[in-house]
Amino acid sequence: MNSSFFKKSIPVLVIMAFLSVVMIYLIYSLLTPEKKLPIYNPADVNPKLVDESMIHIRRNHKVANFKLINQNGDTITQEDYKDKIYVADFFFTRCQTICPIMTNNIGKLQEVFKNDNDIKFLSLSVTPEMDSIPILREYANRKGVIDAKWNITTGDKKHIYELARKSYFAVLDEGDGGVQDFIHTENFILVDKKKQIRGFYDGTDSKDMQRLIADIKILKNEFKD
Repeated sequence: MNSSFFKKSIPVLVIMAFLSVVMIYLIYSLLTPEKKLPIYNPADVNPKLVDESMIHIRRNHKVANFKLINQNGDTITQEDYKDKIYVADFFFTRCQTICPIMTNNIGKLQEVFKNDNDIKFLSLSVTPEMDSIPILREYANRKGVIDAKWNITTGDKKHIYELARKSYFAVLDEGDGGVQDFIHTENFILVDKKKQIRGFYDGTDSKDMQRLIADIKILKNEFKD
């Protein structure tokens, strides 16, 4: 075979190699489904975390409507989180154990998603009678809270405790939200744009924070326009 034959064959070989790469990519894409996060309903969660009245529910669970007051004295409702992916947690400003770690970790998440308008954060005080608006404002200032992204909230204790137990499934212990009732949890809860729970994370664990960042990005892809 002469050299002219090889010269004529080179373009054909290049095209065949390119088509082979494309075919391999398409086959890989078809055989590798896009990762999706689970949707958590009461029946999917550790029964100890779920109010007894809801354990049997297997579908269509959504975070209930809420009415809270943030660090600026503004009323915060589901409307403030409409079409948003957000992370919720329960804390109190006087906590000296897990809460400082959790708040610092949300601060890191806030920095990661600082310029992403789809992502927000919601912290609910478990000692609302102590965490007044001025105290929340001072706490927010110390923690570098960006008001447009992160609401540090107080409100009616029974309402907040019911949200923890019946909406977010954040705590193990039972209670009625009364004077003697107290909850303390390290859980972060990831909520999607449809008010569905998509993940639970240990707010004190750095590896779980990396998992949470990855899962938020997966959710963003799921809800992209």
